[in-house]
Amino acid sequence: MQNIRNFSIIAHIDHGKSTLADRMIQLCQQVSDRDFQDQLLDNMDIERERGITIKSQTICLPYTSKDGKKYILNLVDTPGHVDFSYEVSRALSSCEGALLLVDAAQGVEAQTLANLYLAMENNLEIIPVINKIDLPSADPEGVALQIEEDLGLDGALIQQCSAKTGLGVENILEAIVKYIPPPVGDKNAPLQALIFDANYDPFRGTIISVKIINGTVKAGNTIKFMSNNSEYRVEEVGLFRVKRKAVKTLSAGEVGYLLAGVKTVSDTRPGDTITLADNPSAEALEGFKEVQQVVFSSIYPISTDDYEALTTALEKLQLNDAALIFEKDTSAALGFGFRCGFLGLLHLEVIQERLEREFDISLILTVPSVKYNFYLKDTTMLEVDNPAYFPDPMQIDRVEEPYIKATILIPDKYMGALMTLCMERRGDNTNYHYPMPGRIEFTCELPLAEVIYDFYDKLKSITQGYGSFDYELYDYRKSDLVKLDILVNGEIVDALSQLAHRDNARARGLRACERLKEEIPRQMFKIAIQAAIGGTIVARTNISALRKDVTAKCYGGDISRKRKLLEKQKAGKKRMKTVGNVDIPQKAFLAVLKSE
Repeated sequence: MQNIRNFSIIAHIDHGKSTLADRMIQLCQQVSDRDFQDQLLDNMDIERERGITIKSQTICLPYTSKDGKKYILNLVDTPGHVDFSYEVSRALSSCEGALLLVDAAQGVEAQTLANLYLAMENNLEIIPVINKIDLPSADPEGVALQIEEDLGLDGALIQQCSAKTGLGVENILEAIVKYIPPPVGDKNAPLQALIFDANYDPFRGTIISVKIINGTVKAGNTIKFMSNNSEYRVEEVGLFRVKRKAVKTLSAGEVGYLLAGVKTVSDTRPGDTITLADNPSAEALEGFKEVQQVVFSSIYPISTDDYEALTTALEKLQLNDAALIFEKDTSAALGFGFRCGFLGLLHLEVIQERLEREFDISLILTVPSVKYNFYLKDTTMLEVDNPAYFPDPMQIDRVEEPYIKATILIPDKYMGALMTLCMERRGDNTNYHYPMPGRIEFTCELPLAEVIYDFYDKLKSITQGYGSFDYELYDYRKSDLVKLDILVNGEIVDALSQLAHRDNARARGLRACERLKEEIPRQMFKIAIQAAIGGTIVARTNISALRKDVTAKCYGGDISRKRKLLEKQKAGKKRMKTVGNVDIPQKAFLAVLKSE
């Protein structure tokens, strides 16, 4: 165990975590030049296309230090985006140390701080690394000062490297061996293995990622999950190399995988403890704290035949991504589906894309919303995240909506634009300080409902990409909330209903009506698209009817002949409007979502 080092790479998004992992894998000669590709550990198409890490990935690297000692380095590459911080917290529980990467050109950002606090909560040894020192705009000395003053880390530990060129990466490996402590545990104690991740393989069942805290496990053992007491026989244990590598045993301090033919997806829960059935551990390990979903949206299959496939797909995705929650939901317009909870809008986008690509299911999503607290006059309290469950307005005493505390780091020249953006989004209690010359740390309390749509995109636009954003749930506050209904041809479309603040409801309704007008095809009769709050119409637009020229056959003659034909046509269109149905295409639903 003295020769094992378990560590994680943490940083703000796009500071070079996956590139550094690539260089380490090459230095430890785990992949030939012919088989190498950039972002080697990012094995999803979406990760490669977007250039972000979504899923934490583990790899075991054999390393010989400069003094000739052989070590096993278990590296976990983590995501950087705020929506995937739960992945980071789970990855850190399998480590004794962490490399905190900071971009030499951009310095300490919001998510750098958030990830540092996560690592401190887990009592990890932290090695600060300044990356991208080869850039023309790099300022390693200034960033080193930030790390010492803002983060309070030891300046003597700071390593400098360029993950792109490989400069300084070997020094980082030496620092890992020198400063990160080996794992502690007892090989001879009863087995305690912490599940920190899982993947689903259609041929082998669930691949369970574990860190062995105490004891040993090998193929042939009967293991027990301590949360539900289900038992399985171990088929294979192994280490994560570039490809999985089976070994005879996994013992205390090691990070690896277990295959035990687990086909029931719900049995495997990240945070659960595995022990041996014939020599069980007396107590389970402390798991992870429950994650807080903040964005809610309903997902429906376009074809009702895909409902069963969607159920299976969500179960398998939940195994892969423990932050996703879902429950059954129905809609008059869209049929059966699921109400899902996400950690943010990027998380929602990624889940939608993965369902469509990996499981080949076409989907419709409803407008994202957050969870509100409704206090009724009979003193009961309802939690509502779905407009369908909006209570009778006459029964409501007051409504409370969730607020977040946002921490935003920006260059000081964008201060005015940021203040304007926060005021537009009903920001409150704004204050700021200068962590270093030229940079402002800005804190603001904002309603979560104003942030989940396009706040992050707007922030990036007004700060030309230099703004970084992190948030935590703060409290619930009184709000004037209304239910905004969208009516097409006089009928409410429940999938387009949304909960909105009264001040923003009309603008949001107008935008939805305009988008629907562009997407719904014209019919033989006039279609009215309206937005309503209760019985009051707050916005309206019309789709004009397709018209046949019924007077074309009239040459000259009395005007009353033409008028008679037009009146007849008008009566026909009126009759058609009362019986006609308007089919709303899928892209119209998506257009209303994107209008935010």
